[in-house]
Amino acid sequence: MTDFALHDVDSAPEGAKPLLEGSKKNMGMIPGLHAVMAEAPGLLEGYQTLHGLFTNTSFNANEQTVVWQAINVENECHYCVPAHTGIANMMKVPEEITEALRNETPLSDEKLEALRNFTLAVVRKRGNVTKDDLQAFYL
Repeated sequence: MTDFALHDVDSAPEGAKPLLEGSKKNMGMIPGLHAVMAEAPGLLEGYQTLHGLFTNTSFNANEQTVVWQAINVENECHYCVPAHTGIANMMKVPEEITEALRNETPLSDEKLEALRNFTLAVVRKRGNVTKDDLQAFYL
């Protein structure tokens, strides 16, 4: 397995330094994923930009968590699941939601469960969802 350098503000390439400073300011720390991505400043910038765009959608904290964790659990990401659990806790997402997502048990909220199912359909079908998938999501 490849070992990646974990950068801090001092060790990062010049283009990544302000991005890591932003991570530290916004989160109180530099997440490991940001520390690794700092090796390629464009990658870290792209990741942070997409993250910002997603968090500025109409999805609330619960809905964002459903999308993130559905994908994380589906991909068995042993880094992402605990990281997004921590983020969900910071965003005050009810523990019953995060536990249902982590354990792949049904969510009690039908709207959130529909969002999880649709997210999984998008991931599993690589975006090629069916009319039935869309119909189930719209209900």
